[in-house]
Formats: sequence, structure tokens, C-alpha cells
Amino acid sequence: MSRIAVIGGTGMNQWPGLEVDRRIELDTPYGPPSAPLLEGRVYGRRAIFLARHGEGHKIPPHKINYRANLWALREAGVQSVIAIAAVGGIAPWFAPGEIAVPKDLIDYTFDREHTYSDGSTGSELHHVEFSEPYAESLRAGLLDAARLSQTPVVGEGVLAVTQGPRLESVAEVRRIQRDGCDMVGMTGMPEAGLARELGLDYACLALSVNWAAGVQGIGDIHAEIARSIEDGMRKVRAVLAQLLPTLA
Repeated sequence: MSRIAVIGGTGMNQWPGLEVDRRIELDTPYGPPSAPLLEGRVYGRRAIFLARHGEGHKIPPHKINYRANLWALREAGVQSVIAIAAVGGIAPWFAPGEIAVPKDLIDYTFDREHTYSDGSTGSELHHVEFSEPYAESLRAGLLDAARLSQTPVVGEGVLAVTQGPRLESVAEVRRIQRDGCDMVGMTGMPEAGLARELGLDYACLALSVNWAAGVQGIGDIHAEIARSIEDGMRKVRAVLAQLLPTLA
């Protein structure tokens, strides 16, 4: 049984090196997950991979069935979840192609199914503690793995989670920056909150794929994203290769 899962997003819709020997197709009380869970061996460990946007990267951020995704991972026996997120850099230290391990977040999303405590299954109401959205032990593992693999992690910081799928305006990024955020993405919530509700350890490895609007001027943002993903995902894979063998 695999206790470790990686949720891949933009730039990591597949996990190179994962030798898949089982496709787990689960239904949940909240519907099907984005894609079958792919279980196999990678870096000497058994692990599960879930394509957040579905096979072929077709599901936009606001339409992802986050509740089904996290529920399916727990049903498959997962205890630790590493979420890979492509984000826009806001802080001057978070240039395209760099990676970071967020320490906190601010949720700007709306109209997403964001909790299991909605009365739909007759479950009790739970107000989960969320002062630290990410599991500190898993965050520390990512930072240690980066150091041991000699992969630079440029910071930690605060992740802003916006609705998408459109990118943000200059004024929106300025507001987010005033709120204290260092990066902006579209998929970190309700994913992190749902993991907490289910008792899963959850941490994010964020890859800056572009400067957020207005931070460094306006260029060909899609070309910038393509270049940054190619370079940054090598760093992501290096960290995962170092981390997974150390997880119990």
C-alpha cells in the first residue's frame, strides 16, 4: 500500500520515472476524482500520482473536484500528500524557474465545494484548526531534500489562491501583494483545507513559472511559462527523488 501521493498540476500532468503497475479507479460520495490514481514505484518507493487537472490536462482550476480527489487518496491508504503547484512570482526573490515551499496561504477563491462538513452526508460539523495550513514535518522534509540534492529553494512565503482560470490583473496582484502574499496560484485551496479535514499531512512545492501581472512588466507570458516549466520541473523532480526514500 502506498502511503505517499503526489498531486501534479500544470507542468506535471505525468510523473516521469513512475513505473505504474496499478490504475485505481475509485468513486467517492462526492463523485469521481480528476483521474485514476496511478500507483507504482519511483525512487525506490511505492507512491501514488494524481493528475489534478485530469488526464490530458483538461479540467480548469475552479472545476476540479477537490473533495473527490482528496477522499480518493485517503481511501487508497495515502497519509502524506505533496502538492506540486505552478504559480506566479510576486516577491522579488521568486523569479520564474525557482522553487519555494510555502508556509502559509490566503484563499481568494469562491463558489468551490470547499468542505466535507456541509451536511450532505449526515456527518457532524467540524471546525478544523488551520492556523498552519501545511504539515510542518512534511515541509521540513521538502526543505531537507532540497538541501541534500543541492537544489536551491529560494524561500517559503505566503501563497495567494485565486479563482482562475484567467490570470490576475495588475491591480489584483497589487492588492494581493499588500495582503502579504509572495506568490499566486489557482489550486492550493480548497485542496489544503480538505486534506486537513481528512487528517492527511499536506505540503506544497511551488514552482514560479512567470512574474505575476505588473511585477516585472508585460512580455510574452506564455513563452515565459513554457521556459520556466521545463527548467523548474527538473528541480521539482530532484527534490522528490531525494525526499521519497526518506519518508516512512
